[in-house]
Amino acid sequence: MRTGRSRGMRTAAVVLLAIAGLLVPGGPAAGAGTQEEDDEGGPAAPAEYSYLQKAIPGQPLPRHAYDTAAAEAAALPATGGSWQPVGPTNIGGRVVSLALDPHRADTLYAAAASGGVWRSADAGRTFAPAWPERGTQAMGALAAAPDGTLYAGTGEPNPGGGSVTYEGTGVYRSTDQGRSWRAVGLRDSGAVGAFAVDPRRPRRVLAAATGSLYNPGGDRGVYLSENAGGSWRRVLDVPNAFTGAVDVQRDPVHPDRVYAVLWDHRREPDKRTYGGTGSGVYRSDDGGAHWRRLGGGLPTADSGRIGLGIATSEPGRLYAMVGATDGTFGSFLTSADGGDTWTKLPDITALKESQSSYSWWFGKVWVDPADARHVHVAGVDLLTTKDGGTTWTEQDTVHADQHAMLWDPRTPGRVYLGNDGGVYRSDARGDGGWTKATYEPWTQLYTVAATPQDTDRISGGAQDNGSLRSWGGDRFNEYLGGDGLQNLIDPTDVNRVYACYQYGNCFRSTDGGATLTEYTDSTTADRRNWLTPVQFDPVDPSVLYYGGNRLNRSTDGGATWQPISPDLTGGPGHDAYPYGTITTVAAARDGHTVWAGTDDGRVWVTRDLGAHWTRVLSGQPWVTRIAVDPDDPATAYVSLSGYRSGSSQPHLLRTRDAGASWRDLSGNLPQAPVNDVVLSGRNTLYAATDQGVFVSSRDGWRRLGGGLPLVPVSDITYDQVHHRLVAATFGRGFYSLRTD
Repeated sequence: MRTGRSRGMRTAAVVLLAIAGLLVPGGPAAGAGTQEEDDEGGPAAPAEYSYLQKAIPGQPLPRHAYDTAAAEAAALPATGGSWQPVGPTNIGGRVVSLALDPHRADTLYAAAASGGVWRSADAGRTFAPAWPERGTQAMGALAAAPDGTLYAGTGEPNPGGGSVTYEGTGVYRSTDQGRSWRAVGLRDSGAVGAFAVDPRRPRRVLAAATGSLYNPGGDRGVYLSENAGGSWRRVLDVPNAFTGAVDVQRDPVHPDRVYAVLWDHRREPDKRTYGGTGSGVYRSDDGGAHWRRLGGGLPTADSGRIGLGIATSEPGRLYAMVGATDGTFGSFLTSADGGDTWTKLPDITALKESQSSYSWWFGKVWVDPADARHVHVAGVDLLTTKDGGTTWTEQDTVHADQHAMLWDPRTPGRVYLGNDGGVYRSDARGDGGWTKATYEPWTQLYTVAATPQDTDRISGGAQDNGSLRSWGGDRFNEYLGGDGLQNLIDPTDVNRVYACYQYGNCFRSTDGGATLTEYTDSTTADRRNWLTPVQFDPVDPSVLYYGGNRLNRSTDGGATWQPISPDLTGGPGHDAYPYGTITTVAAARDGHTVWAGTDDGRVWVTRDLGAHWTRVLSGQPWVTRIAVDPDDPATAYVSLSGYRSGSSQPHLLRTRDAGASWRDLSGNLPQAPVNDVVLSGRNTLYAATDQGVFVSSRDGWRRLGGGLPLVPVSDITYDQVHHRLVAATFGRGFYSLRTD
């Protein structure tokens, strides 16, 4: 990942990766550098943006809010044509778990964090869907039993990476290579971190129920099923209401010996707790019936997330990566006696840097089955030791942020890796030689830009995969690094494009992105949102608006900027995250009316191009978008985020009198965040939500089109010339639909 404008050494860049989900390959254009902290002076960890956007201030995310809204969305009548995927297929996105088919060579399953399950029959080169489109796309764990049965645990167990860590709907089982799935319990597990299948009795399965990140209780701890998920009983309880089991592993030599990792983790609107007294490693010597907490050098009082690796070639050899409660590196230890006693290994700088300031994002250690001293550790970079932890090397030829690794017993030396860039394969024991999958269509997108001048040109910002474009190379290719956010294409000149990475670090180009010039320093702001809004004037695209906590305006295509507002927010938040920012800007066609919305629930309008501002709404959830009627600058539509779970709080509003009065248009929309609203003509509204896209009609809202997976839609744009919508989804790439 790249962030900021100062120049720095690579070590600073690695430490900087505390800011988000994090991409290193590609990088920004020349002139962009790296820095350890964001421009507001403090680090901001993964997930801050999306969590704050979707949470109502002062309230936790309600239990099952996402599932409830999904059911409401599914019940709405559908209308319109069929959504068509338009890429990217070559970029990938976060992969959290991998499994091998025991009966079919070169057959691999991958779980995308918010993109479902995928199957490869060519050793990880290309993938095809292996999960229902209308099922939850949030995934946590995969496992394949010796008889070929697949288990999938839904809900992402890693809190961070730009997503809101969507919770799942329990455990699912497939007996036909992922063609169909059956729900088999633990629905209230929030997320599932791992499975451990008994190699001697394939219907005997242990599951690590991680629990809700936001709500106490539910299904937490280690559960055992003796009948392939037909029923479950908890065999390892948790000591605290927010403790969950994030990992469970069987000893490959002594399968009755099982290890589990418990972890205290909780997310509140103004606090993040990723460690505590309940965090620790447990062992069972009788297949899971009885457990004891391991000490002997492991922390027993208070720690962050712990990653555990078990050696095959040296029975009893274990490794543990211990995170500190603040997310930094704690210690790396090894045991030679199955975990009874532990020895602390050297605190290597590479270990500390790769864990950055969010060790809770990784928590994985993988031991080469053929060599107990050959160990890989998850981090920003993939770290490798060949001497049992005395020395380490960084592998930065793969995408940043490692989450899953799997050895193929059929092919000596073959290793699969899952990270924020997708799936990689090495035939050199994971010591380099990595090749990336060529077809993996599960990219997490924040924004989309399209142009009526060329329907093949699509651009957008991707979580940890930069700003992507469909031209100038492969379809798609990255032309600005970091976490890709706001992207624009000039509607009168396809070569004039704009792109940003996190916290409003923005660039302009006159040659389609081949060369980029940063303009952030020309703007005025004390705080800039993770997704800082940049918008064209609807009449003259040489006029642009940029929102920090003040609104900036440019009349020369973004070369120079002037502030045209005071601080439109209620001030900064209580922590390092730059809260109190403008989140959406919409200019009217009359040349002097401009609307702005903020993350602290305020809506403003100026009728004289910034000389005077009127606050017309306050006390709302996060304002995601404002759309202005092209024929009437006093008519505007405001979309709001924040989970509701049956609350009567609106999430789509309209005014016809410049904000003097408002009407709630939410109607029968699902009780879910609305991320974007687009007006087509005078009477048709399109709403992009966490549950898909909906269109207004005389008898209420209808679900728009078929073929769109049940995945959050972050952004939509409407091409009036060709009557098409293009959508950015957070987990399944871009989709397009013709509306006529």
